[in-house]
Amino acid sequence: MSLSSNGAFVNVGRPQMRGPLIGPPVSLQVAPAFAAAPQSRPDGAPLHASATAAFGAAALLGLGVSAGGRRRKAAVLRASRGLAMQQSSIKIVSLVPSFMKLAMLPHLRARVRAHATAEGTLDDLAGTDATPSASALAVEPTPFLSKQTLRLFILFFLWYVLNTAYNIGNKLVLTALPIPWTSATIELFFGLPYVGFLWITGLRIKPKLSIDNIKTLAPSAFFLAATHVGGVISFGAGAISFTHVLKATEPVWTVLLSAVFFKEFLPVPIYLSLVPIIGGVALASMKELSFTWVSFIAGTLSAVTSASKAILSKKILDGKPLGENLTPANMFAVLTILGCFMILPASLAIEGPAKVSVAWSAARAAGYSAAHLWSLLGVSGFLYYIYNEVAFLALSEVAPVTHAVTNTVKRVVIILASVVVFKTKITLLGSVGSGLAILGALLYSLGKGKYK
Repeated sequence: MSLSSNGAFVNVGRPQMRGPLIGPPVSLQVAPAFAAAPQSRPDGAPLHASATAAFGAAALLGLGVSAGGRRRKAAVLRASRGLAMQQSSIKIVSLVPSFMKLAMLPHLRARVRAHATAEGTLDDLAGTDATPSASALAVEPTPFLSKQTLRLFILFFLWYVLNTAYNIGNKLVLTALPIPWTSATIELFFGLPYVGFLWITGLRIKPKLSIDNIKTLAPSAFFLAATHVGGVISFGAGAISFTHVLKATEPVWTVLLSAVFFKEFLPVPIYLSLVPIIGGVALASMKELSFTWVSFIAGTLSAVTSASKAILSKKILDGKPLGENLTPANMFAVLTILGCFMILPASLAIEGPAKVSVAWSAARAAGYSAAHLWSLLGVSGFLYYIYNEVAFLALSEVAPVTHAVTNTVKRVVIILASVVVFKTKITLLGSVGSGLAILGALLYSLGKGKYK
């Protein structure tokens, strides 16, 4: 007999144990363990059933009997010598759940020893008069879903939902108000009142930055803002799905910039992963029904600046003092605020109050109310900031491979959602090209993790 469906029984007659998540049969040699379990104490009094079970469990888990030392253990074994071993199953409540892996045995050893000592089970085996309770063997199973895993699941779920909502909301803003520079600047600005409130009220610890710290972070802030502006311009001039395909070319620019400016070269398999990216983007561009050069150039520049920011953070910022209390959330807040003030002059020069006024009047004439327009801008800005902050929190706690996979899945989710919401028409070859580009980006990230 193997483990029961709930993992509560251990068969004495067969030394193999199976469980739905344990894997192939593993020889545990349980028969010798329980065969050594005595049925009575050295003074002849019968042992409590749970004491016998505890002895078997201790032997099974390699605990031994430490309460009385080697001599007491030997005495118990001598007293039990010659007793017939009955072929029966001993029920150990919650001791070996079916989903528990063998790697958790050290944890179980400590828990069984602690419970057995607390309840007097080991003293009973050593010949004292203590009577163990049934709770001596009741070991709470380790939760299948830990708090950390649950927290990460919630963070990634929120990241996907908020990011998708932002992309859709941003497209709605640009449809009503075709002023991408202004929209991008407003979205970056929303970080200031949000984190400002948290810092002032003490709900979040404030970062401490010197002038030198700000100078060090300024290039990263600029590239973050440029990446955002390029993406918004591309969204406004084309389809969301096409922009995300263009953003998938970031690995190509990372490799190129690293080779040109840092003379850093990678293994051949990583370079081969760039082939489907380039081919996929080329195919998607040729078959993109809503293709515009503005969208193509802006989306590509967004990928270039994003790659530049990543290289800058890795090559230049590593090891430098960046300030105090720069948690992932505070780091994004500081970069966003600095980036907003950096692109504000360019935004005013390119679009300016006059152009913004014209776009606003055209939107009002098209049926949008002032409250509706402000709500679109406000919601888009809030979603942009919140989804990025959640992303910073989530990705700071996972390995690079997990980062690569989740980021790829996120891009697919956004593309599919935008196609459904905006009824974007795509061709079969365009879909194939998009898929190839995203797959190539995933292979690149996995390859980087392997050859790192």
